[in-house]
Amino acid sequence: MTTNELLQAAKQLEKTLQGASYDVRRSIQPEYNRILSRLRASGVTVPASLLRLDRALGEEAIEAYFDNFPV
Repeated sequence: MTTNELLQAAKQLEKTLQGASYDVRRSIQPEYNRILSRLRASGVTVPASLLRLDRALGEEAIEAYFDNFPV
């Protein structure tokens, strides 16, 4: 994928994630993170809104992991 295609894919996933259920957000998070990682690796400046969403999705994934962690 070209950087433009990656950026478009990230923006499309951002739209999909807005208002999506928790389960949908969790299922899309790995793909979204991979796209942003590829953008950063190619030297593209990733828009702040996409980075904020990536951070929020990552935090949700971490919380979900520890919510199911046996004590």
